[in-house]
Amino acid sequence: MIAAGLGCRKGCDGAEIAALALAAFDEAALTADQRAAVRLAVPEMKRDEAGMIEAARALNLPIVLIDAAVLAAAQNRAVTRSAVVQAAVGLASVAEAAALAAVGPGGRLLLPRRSTPRATVALAVSEIRS
Repeated sequence: MIAAGLGCRKGCDGAEIAALALAAFDEAALTADQRAAVRLAVPEMKRDEAGMIEAARALNLPIVLIDAAVLAAAQNRAVTRSAVVQAAVGLASVAEAAALAAVGPGGRLLLPRRSTPRATVALAVSEIRS
């Protein structure tokens, strides 16, 4: 499973979030099949954020809401930290932690945080079992 962890400022346009996600898919060289199976990992606190809903609709991908406690527990696995985000929401990482939380404890980052001035995305992949 591949998860795209998303973060955004309040009021961020869905088109900006969707474009950032697509750029991340391109950078990670995801195949068409992989892109179609991506889950959008969104922090519970952004459940009603119109831009997140618009981006999911534009990408035709499902949203998986990440509980605040689960997001907090994934913080130590994130590689990119932001003092600005820490001050704003009490977490040093949103996109990376959301992606990692969505794929489970054995997962790893496929693409660390990428951002625009108003949105962030990170990709994580679940552990592959043989």
